[in-house]
This record gives sequence, C-alpha cells and structure tokens, in this order.
Amino acid sequence: MAKQTVNLGTAANDGTGDPLRTAFDKLNDNFDEVYGNNFVTNAMLNDDIVDHAELADRYTEKETSSSTGSQNLNAANASVFLLTGNITTATLTIQGLKTGQTIDIIMTGTLTSAVITLDSDFTTDTFYRVGDTELDTAEPNIIQVTCLDDTDSAAKIAYAINKFEVDTTP
Repeated sequence: MAKQTVNLGTAANDGTGDPLRTAFDKLNDNFDEVYGNNFVTNAMLNDDIVDHAELADRYTEKETSSSTGSQNLNAANASVFLLTGNITTATLTIQGLKTGQTIDIIMTGTLTSAVITLDSDFTTDTFYRVGDTELDTAEPNIIQVTCLDDTDSAAKIAYAINKFEVDTTP
C-alpha cells in the first residue's frame, strides 16, 4: 500500500480537507502497514543490548581461501580472512572497508616465495604501516588492517603485520 496523505485543506476549518473519519482511517492504514511489515520491531534491539548475533557479517564472519595468487577480500562479508594456499606474488585487494572497521588477514599457507601487496577498491588510498615488522616468509603471518577514513578519493588505511605462533604467555 502506498502512503495515504491526509488532506488538510487550504486553510483551517475551510471544509476542503478530509473529514475526521476519513483522516483517521488513512492514519490507521498507514500505521497498520508500518507495524505489519515489522519496520518498528526490526529497528529495535531485542533486549537493548548489541551482541554478536545482531552484528553484520562484516564484523562476525570468516572467509577461507586456498587460492595461490591475487585475491579480493570483501570486508562487507567478513572480518577474518584465512589464506591457506601457496601464496607467491599476490595483490590482496580489500573491498568494502568502512571507517573504524578492522579486518584480520591470516596467512597459514606456504609463504617461502611470497611477495604481498595491499590494495583497496577506493579511487585513491594511502596505506600506512604500523611498526617496522615485515612479512616473515618462514612463519604464518597475520595482517591487521584498519580503515582510518573511507572517503573514496582520500581513503586512509593502516596495517600491522607480524608472524604468529601458539603461545599462552604474552
């Protein structure tokens, strides 16, 4: 049903607007449509608490890839990207990144001849490396990428990379 607008007339009490019964019938129909389509209930949280189940996939999902070359990593679909293939010379193009969003790129495949380049789908971007650690081709690596500004013509993205291993003593 399309929205029904109540005719108010051209001036107060000039008799050209909708009669009260017609006006309230239109209002009731409009509210029935809003409530019937769950517009109100879908906009509200179940318990006024944002938890994991109510977050978008970009914050909760993991994608796994065994590809060996360049790859597109869509940050709208996942926050963790597990790359298990024999990664050689590859460009990892990060798509759909939003300001404040952080993703993890975990590389557990063979990296002995890996040369990784980061790219994005922004028109213009600047990548900033945090720290001085570079890709360790002898160990699994994790790259944490944070979008500082998702302005298409001036995006700013920071990343840190380090090897990782099982260790419970920080």
